[in-house]
Amino acid sequence: MRNYATIAGRKIRVAIVGCGRISTNHFESLAKFPDDFVLVSICDNNSDTLAKTASQHHVKGYLSLTEMLAKEQLDVIALCTPSGLHSQQTIEAAEAGVHIISEKPMATRWRDGIEMVKACDKAGVRLFVVKQNRRNSTLQLLKRAVTENRFGRIFMVNINVFWSRPQEYYDSAKWRGTWELDGGAFMNQSSHYVDLIDWLIGPVEKIQAITGTLARNIEVEDSGVLNIKWRNGAIGSMNVTMLAYPKNFEGSITILGEHGTVRVGGVAVNEIQHWEFADQQDYDHQIKEVNYQTTSVYGFGHPLYYKNVIDVFREGIEPETDGREGLRSLEVLIAAYLSARDGKTVSLPLEY
Repeated sequence: MRNYATIAGRKIRVAIVGCGRISTNHFESLAKFPDDFVLVSICDNNSDTLAKTASQHHVKGYLSLTEMLAKEQLDVIALCTPSGLHSQQTIEAAEAGVHIISEKPMATRWRDGIEMVKACDKAGVRLFVVKQNRRNSTLQLLKRAVTENRFGRIFMVNINVFWSRPQEYYDSAKWRGTWELDGGAFMNQSSHYVDLIDWLIGPVEKIQAITGTLARNIEVEDSGVLNIKWRNGAIGSMNVTMLAYPKNFEGSITILGEHGTVRVGGVAVNEIQHWEFADQQDYDHQIKEVNYQTTSVYGFGHPLYYKNVIDVFREGIEPETDGREGLRSLEVLIAAYLSARDGKTVSLPLEY
């Protein structure tokens, strides 16, 4: 295992790259840890957005990542840019000796994800991949039940992501809805739900997928269905659409097992709607306490994710989700797209 230097006696110097909608979660998360982080600079290729954001946060703004890396002394950059740019930007930052926090998905191509991990290994820098939904209180309780084998053998799993993304959403930026920079409903909007496939249930054996662009004027899919078989024998499906009327309707996971049945639903897996096991545990009464109201599909996990980043830099522990962990959900995504494209079942693992 590689030894990474810790950061002690000073604040961790951060820059945010890309000042679009998800960057707000990063700015807010940094602000919650003023003793540990200092926002040094930002970068965006839109001069108006850059000027407005730089003024708001009282930091220097750069139109060029290359220039920012050359002029600023940074510990880590947070990539809030279109997904298709993550690989190139990660490699550039790694070669400059800067650690990387990458938003989801880490890349839009399998080989790009592999190259990101290789570049960070070679440079001896950390690659964090944001999986903030894992920190949601409802999913933490569900993960505990799975880890403690309370379900016994898991028979069937169903994941639904029924959200609404009108044409105006895709028209708001040229990169949205493109294969090169964005990816579709699976790759972009429901990426964190794809992560649940492996993180909660385990490695996937094979996938069948059907996707369609049913209503939006975009290159990629606005809807799709996955059929999944896990190596542990469980079978299940994932149903995704960005065409729910008139607003986001549901983000849910249902697990049916030998000794337990659970459904976590709501608009973004924020409500435990059914919790039943053959045994009883002292934390079962917490199911109402962990439910929360949200108007955001992002949940509230970003600050908790940044707390892990602090612990990694201060104490030298391993990240909860690093580049290799990010590859696990990217592998499922790429397998799904290959299946949909070729009309065949795709077995995992993919070749590295």
